[in-house]
Amino acid sequence: VQLMESGGGSVQAGGSLRLTCTGSGYGHTYNSYCLGWFRQPPGKERGPVARVESDGSTNYAAVVKGRFTVSRDNSVTSLYLQMDSLKPEDTAMYYCASTFFCSSAVEDWGVWGQGALVTVTS
Repeated sequence: VQLMESGGGSVQAGGSLRLTCTGSGYGHTYNSYCLGWFRQPPGKERGPVARVESDGSTNYAAVVKGRFTVSRDNSVTSLYLQMDSLKPEDTAMYYCASTFFCSSAVEDWGVWGQGALVTVTS
């Protein structure tokens, strides 16, 4: 199984970006997975941003709640992250990941994408 992010780029503060994560090799099991977005700012550790469970329920990190929206479309094995009202502190490499059992711990997620760079300028 593989995940691949797209949609990163550079945007001014207050702007928006939409990340897409496309899965392959999951077959009929994709809709059973918990899917998540993580980010790693320069010089810092990777941490959770948002996740969407197999039943569609969502969870957000406090620093992005109300600005970011996570969603999934199982019919096209895709995960999305709509990022609005972006701030310079949102600058990071963004990764998507999948796991059977949702967790906030990075080490509990087994499959990762290669990352997409998001840069927010002031």
